[in-house]
Amino acid sequence: MSSRRGLWGRGDAEAGTLSIFVAITATMLLMLTGLVLDGGGRLRAIERADALAQEAARAAGQQIDQAALLQGQGLRLDVGPAEAAASSYLAANGITGSTFQLVDNTIVKITFTTKYHTALLGLVGLDEISVQGSGQSRLVPGVSTADPAPTGGP
Repeated sequence: MSSRRGLWGRGDAEAGTLSIFVAITATMLLMLTGLVLDGGGRLRAIERADALAQEAARAAGQQIDQAALLQGQGLRLDVGPAEAAASSYLAANGITGSTFQLVDNTIVKITFTTKYHTALLGLVGLDEISVQGSGQSRLVPGVSTADPAPTGGP
């Protein structure tokens, strides 16, 4: 009786190597999928953080010091309400620990750091990725004269 030792036979020196190859390849594909999926998620989280910071800066930029404006002191922000408006907007969206910076009483800069919770990279121990949001707004005086009357016709 002849013994056939082939791919599945006992005693073959390469028996089981296909299983190891499949296990390593599957692990690498899972990690690569995690990088792509969580990399895209991180980019979306950065875009969201920047949008929130920009909107918080816009909310702060709407808090004009009306008393100073009426007294002819120019256009500037009312700092307390501006910072409160920015903080309130961010808090309503789940963001805490922001930095409020006022430049020349006309430019508001908002920055904060938040976390992106990974979907697949948590399998390899990376549960969170830090994401920073930043935005700014500038006070711009409105038009003080009427539009000129149209001249001529088509």
